[in-house]
Amino acid sequence: MFITRFAPSPTGRLHLGHAYSAVLGHQRALERGGQFLLRIEDLDQTRSRPEFVDGIFGDLRWLGVDWNVPLFVQSERTSAYAEALERLKARGLVYPCFCTRADIAKSLTAPHGDAATSYPGTCRALPDDLERRATTPHCWRLDSSKALAGVGLPSWKEVDGKTFTASEADIGDAILARKDAPASYHLSCAVDDAASGVTLVVRGLDLRPSTPIQRLLQQLLQLPEPTYLHHSLVAHADGRRLAKRDLAPTLAAMRENGIDGASLAADLPAGKLPLGFTFVDA
Repeated sequence: MFITRFAPSPTGRLHLGHAYSAVLGHQRALERGGQFLLRIEDLDQTRSRPEFVDGIFGDLRWLGVDWNVPLFVQSERTSAYAEALERLKARGLVYPCFCTRADIAKSLTAPHGDAATSYPGTCRALPDDLERRATTPHCWRLDSSKALAGVGLPSWKEVDGKTFTASEADIGDAILARKDAPASYHLSCAVDDAASGVTLVVRGLDLRPSTPIQRLLQQLLQLPEPTYLHHSLVAHADGRRLAKRDLAPTLAAMRENGIDGASLAADLPAGKLPLGFTFVDA
């Protein structure tokens, strides 16, 4: 069965970039006589809102994009993520990390190091301390060295037939879970894509850097390997990428301004954007 999915986070209203991704995935599913699934990625409970979930439903219906069942809601699937994490723990492939962002920033040797994405392995060799784990906030990180020693560097296939192989620099000791987040994007995405039988992952080019760690997790957990379609991003005319945090024009505003959703959905796969928008490959 050919299955694609659209997996928005209900932390704001959808914009044209979301519409492009949803329409592409929906079109691919229709062309192959397959299924198009919707997944609500609401693990960030501090920012997710029920009204944004309702907005996702309304925006997709306005575009004429329907979805198959079941509807996956990540906040209802925390036990599946916990089970996957326990499997990795049992093999010694994860470790507790007690570092704060400030700790990591201080320990980076490169002056341009990014504390959000770089980790020097400070806690990797610490002995397991049950009492400390019970009393001190911590996250669980993947021991990338052990993981790569077991399965090697991951590779993946894009829908155009190209194969990419990750380098060690693409994979770090990624966070897989925290007290306030039962699973990271990487872990939840790998587990949910497998559970829903996704065969083609359609998403923006900005998420291509997440593919190596997700493919590594798929190998470690013995999950199926999907094919990937990383598409161009929709941007403002000046090249600025659309983003919720920058209050990008929403689909709801377009609807209120009289734009026809079905016509917009027909134009997007053909590369036709409303005035004021452009595609960027970055």
